[in-house]
Amino acid sequence: MRDLKYRKTAGKRNRTRHGINSERVKMRVSKGDTVRVMRGDDRGKEGKVLRTFPKTGRVLVEGVNIVKKHRKARTADEQSSITEAPAAVHASNLMLIDAKTGEPTRTKARIDTDGTKERVGVRTGEPIPRIR
Repeated sequence: MRDLKYRKTAGKRNRTRHGINSERVKMRVSKGDTVRVMRGDDRGKEGKVLRTFPKTGRVLVEGVNIVKKHRKARTADEQSSITEAPAAVHASNLMLIDAKTGEPTRTKARIDTDGTKERVGVRTGEPIPRIR
């Protein structure tokens, strides 16, 4: 009988190829935040985060990275069309907008007096609220 080739690696669940691929990328922005694009073709544009993709580390931002999608008619009655929609941008190319100054800022975490974790702008030290 043939032995299994990968028997030794069966016990290492998180170290397998698929375990590594399923890890989430740490993102400092969440849905509802206002961000500014720092790199790429849309540099300088601001928009609201519509959706985040934690596995790939990408973010969908309103009005940024607009692409044209060609849609073929599925039925005889329907019309084919070309629509414009935002495509995802990598989270490393975005910076969070500080609520107080309106400028992009780095963030750090701080434990509040009542024990809750909050985001804080590095330059101003002001808390940046999470909009859910």
